[in-house]
Amino acid sequence: MTWLWANIGLVWQLTLAHIGLSIVPILLGLLASLPLGLLAHRVRPSRGILLALATIAFTIPSLPLFIALPAVLGTGFTSPINVMVGLSLYALALMLRSSADAFDSIDDDVRLSARGMGFSGWQMFWRLELPLAGPVLLAGLRVVSATTVSLVTVGSLVGVTSLGYLFINGFQRNIAAEVVSGIVATLLVAVVFDLVIVACGRALMPWRVRTR
Repeated sequence: MTWLWANIGLVWQLTLAHIGLSIVPILLGLLASLPLGLLAHRVRPSRGILLALATIAFTIPSLPLFIALPAVLGTGFTSPINVMVGLSLYALALMLRSSADAFDSIDDDVRLSARGMGFSGWQMFWRLELPLAGPVLLAGLRVVSATTVSLVTVGSLVGVTSLGYLFINGFQRNIAAEVVSGIVATLLVAVVFDLVIVACGRALMPWRVRTR
């Protein structure tokens, strides 16, 4: 605790940087996965291709990806954009299967009833498919959130500021308290993100709470 109290300002700054690097990929992964998940549901031949590409994308090791992205994006080697773009790719790869499964989980009879009531394509998505797919999307988003918060630490290996700095610096200087502080802070960020996602899910889907 002595090391932590003496460096609480540094830990707080790194925590804020870590949060900033995590939020953008999680949101981009969710937003990008919705149209692609819907496409995978409606156009069945595309499902296998999209999910295979997502699986391949997620198997790319994170460190080589962060090193290669500056050459592709034209950014600086230590730019946070590299980490956010790489993590957005991973978030989309993870979230795509959840999105496709979420839209698959909706009963076709419900869709037929909506069409019979005169729902347009946009109304079908916004008023029927998205709310009914919500619980599965929420479960997938929680996994994406935890994974993204964890992977942000790898960015410190290429010089991008995050809580991963505490792991590297603590290991190099043999300061166990610094390493433990980094682990605990990363876990706390992941837990807070998860609680926020669950709270948002309850606010946006109150019927899930009432039916339990």
